[in-house]
Amino acid sequence: MMLADPTLEFAFEFKVLVAAPQNFGTTTYGQRRVVPVIGGTFEGPAIRGVILPGGSDWQTVRADGTIDLEARYTLQTDDGVLILIENRGIRTGSPDVLARLAQGQEVSPAEYYMRSYALFETGDNQYGWLSHTVFVGTGMRSGNQVTIRFYKVL
Repeated sequence: MMLADPTLEFAFEFKVLVAAPQNFGTTTYGQRRVVPVIGGTFEGPAIRGVILPGGSDWQTVRADGTIDLEARYTLQTDDGVLILIENRGIRTGSPDVLARLAQGQEVSPAEYYMRSYALFETGDNQYGWLSHTVFVGTGMRSGNQVTIRFYKVL
């Protein structure tokens, strides 16, 4: 018996608006910062809505400049359903590219690696499929917006 190789199917795209990072300096675990989520939108073939303000991306910057991402925020679908998302991943690249990103410069997403996986939680059965599916994402940062394209792993 052979296992099936996974395939990807586009699920939705997020456009997350963020505020300036809050820098906590270097702690026991590395340079820590929190990036507040202030809004945004999401849309795909089976779901769409807005990203509510109030969440954050808790980041740890490693010694080599790689960023561990841990974002938690709330989605609200067009039909009023609230959904929690936890999105974890990394953003890494050459020191030059990471420095340009840190300075807020426009950098092509082809120049760095930003990947994540997301977990969803809701009490509404209509969107229960979100908590029964593995999602992976590819992202980019541009100014005060983070764009993430999520794919279902089939």
